[in-house]
Amino acid sequence: MQWSLLRSVGLVPAALVLSIIAANAEGGKSAGPSEFLLIAQIVLLIAVGRGLGEVMQRIGQPSVIGELLAGILLGPSLLGWIWPEAQQAIFPKTPEQKAMIDGIAQFGILLLLLLTGMETDLKLVRKIGKAAIAISIAGIVVPFACGFALGEFLPDALLPDPQQRLVTSLFMGTALSISSVKIVAVVVREMNFMRRNVGQIIVATAVVDDTIGWIIIAVIFSLASQGTLDVASVAKAVLGTLIFLAVSFTIGRRLVFRLIRWANDTLVSTAPVITVILLLMGTMALITHLIGVHTVLGAFVAGILVGESPILTRQIDERLRGLISSFFMPVFFGLAGLSADLSVLRDPHLLVLTGLLVLIASVGKFGGAFVGGTVGGLNYRESLALASGMNARGSTEVIIATIGLSIGVLSQNLFTMIVTMAIVTTMAMPPMLRAALARLPMNKEEKERLEREELEKRGFVANLERPLLAVDESVNATLAAHIAGLIAGMRGLPITVLHVGGLAKEQEKGRDEETSHEAVVKKAAETVSGSGEAGGVDIVTRTRRAELGEAIANEARKGFDLLVVGVEKVTAIKDRFDVKVEDIAAEFDGPLAIVAAKGRHLKQPMPDTLNILVPVSGSGVSKRGAEVAVALAQARSGSLRVIYVATTRDKGVQRGASRGLIQEEGILKDTSELAARYDVDITTTLRVNRAPEAAILREIDTTDVDLVVMGVDRIQADHLSFGGVADAVLRQSKVSVLLISSGEARRTPVEKA
Repeated sequence: MQWSLLRSVGLVPAALVLSIIAANAEGGKSAGPSEFLLIAQIVLLIAVGRGLGEVMQRIGQPSVIGELLAGILLGPSLLGWIWPEAQQAIFPKTPEQKAMIDGIAQFGILLLLLLTGMETDLKLVRKIGKAAIAISIAGIVVPFACGFALGEFLPDALLPDPQQRLVTSLFMGTALSISSVKIVAVVVREMNFMRRNVGQIIVATAVVDDTIGWIIIAVIFSLASQGTLDVASVAKAVLGTLIFLAVSFTIGRRLVFRLIRWANDTLVSTAPVITVILLLMGTMALITHLIGVHTVLGAFVAGILVGESPILTRQIDERLRGLISSFFMPVFFGLAGLSADLSVLRDPHLLVLTGLLVLIASVGKFGGAFVGGTVGGLNYRESLALASGMNARGSTEVIIATIGLSIGVLSQNLFTMIVTMAIVTTMAMPPMLRAALARLPMNKEEKERLEREELEKRGFVANLERPLLAVDESVNATLAAHIAGLIAGMRGLPITVLHVGGLAKEQEKGRDEETSHEAVVKKAAETVSGSGEAGGVDIVTRTRRAELGEAIANEARKGFDLLVVGVEKVTAIKDRFDVKVEDIAAEFDGPLAIVAAKGRHLKQPMPDTLNILVPVSGSGVSKRGAEVAVALAQARSGSLRVIYVATTRDKGVQRGASRGLIQEEGILKDTSELAARYDVDITTTLRVNRAPEAAILREIDTTDVDLVVMGVDRIQADHLSFGGVADAVLRQSKVSVLLISSGEARRTPVEKA
């Protein structure tokens, strides 16, 4: 299958080569840049790069290796050797034509660094910051010394100017010492090691490496261009970088979040948030360029800030990832492969020197990173895995070598040797890293973190990004605000409070700031986080300036993923909800949380603790209710009771009591494990052969609970309905009830809790 894939990929480039040659033969060579050639180059790089990337992934290598190989195959190393006319026709060396596709590639790498920054866990990076700095310093100093020494012993024939050997040696040292954060990030992500502790250390260290490396390059460039060291430009780069990082992670963090929310809530054009993020990325890249550091640092920091923004990160990631992977990455990494002319290595002397360069570069970087990891507090196996990951040079070396070639401190042969080293070390990195990590067992803390993150990927509460609170001036509203504040405070989620009790002018009369719902939300969030700043929760107040349905619809389009409803009257006659609740639910397609305060919460709607009962049935929406219950119990240090009611309608009971009990006990065990992951103590109860609503109400009467949390399905009907069990509990319970609904209505009523 892989060979057939290769053959099919080969047909497209061959057809394009022939068409381009035919076009050139008919019309002659164009004096200026050609759009036709640009499109042909892009099609070739995508077709061959993605095809070879597919093959690489099937044999356990990251796709970036295939994209680099595509550039080598289409460049002077193979196509230029076999059919030089075609290669030169497709990829002419005219500056104007080359600049066109280079521009696309460079913007693509900024997007890649943006995405990498979004996936970087800054808390984990801070935790291992000491290790990252130690690794970076040792990982630069050791290979830099090796590269410098090699440059001092190179034969004069390889030097563009033997009188400038010092500058060439400094360039060699720099080329050998820097890891490519772009290649490292791509490989670590594609190998699914991004969330491992070592993976985070590798990426963080590569970023530090890259930053230090560009400052070193600024120093060397000053020496090469002026013959003396320009202290002012170096100081500008160092101080500018420090100021840029300080401002970005203080004022910038808040500003980015506000920009994203403003764009999402205010602009009506298509994909406004993506537009703002791209502008932000470009601006920060320009700033880092102006202070004398490479643009990738600005894009990476922009990605971190976007990733830390508490809203819309999943949608942004999904929209960007496909475009970057399918378009920009094959172009960028393909061009890196095109830059190397490996045909010169047919000279045995150059081949030996290139092998020596690869050896020195690998030993120097591997040894330096290993020593740095040990000094930074990593154990032997972690340091081994880290050193394996840091050995990839990739496109950074190509950029450095290109700079050296352009300013005359590297010869064409030295350039090819450095690019070859970059390709070899990049291709060697994935198997080395995979082998090293295979010998690196996860410690208990890391295993628990990864399991929790995997669980959270499928979870409801952990994936919430933006709750909306719709309230009037009732006790129900106060309890709803308290619950919403607890949920928001756990993860620092921004929350919007929409007052639906009346029109704006009526609501603005006599509002007390200390007892307002915003104050309740803030206080609840502070109790969770222990912070005096609402746990990082940003609260926005909106008053209803239109009919209720229209007001909810206007807010719903802004991307809220949970609507918490707290209004004075919840139920009406028979099995109907109050008309206000129905109007709210009709305009919101996502999950609802409907609050009804009862019992002790009528006098104390902001309780110090919550003793929660949660009925479970094994369904998805039931698990959602359990997740919310666990989160609330964790936030308020309360108790949690879980009840499973097995009725004669359950298939397990019909097959036999023993088999049925195994199933129910498994469901209770799953819920217990969920609670254990968040250090919440729970009590489980199994009731058999009772009507669900009767069993739940009996449990309420016989235990000291003050809140029932139920996950319920919306049932398709001409009015809002969650089924008979939920209706009975909501109406007959003596304690407060919180209904957590699914986002879509089910066609068939299901009588389960």
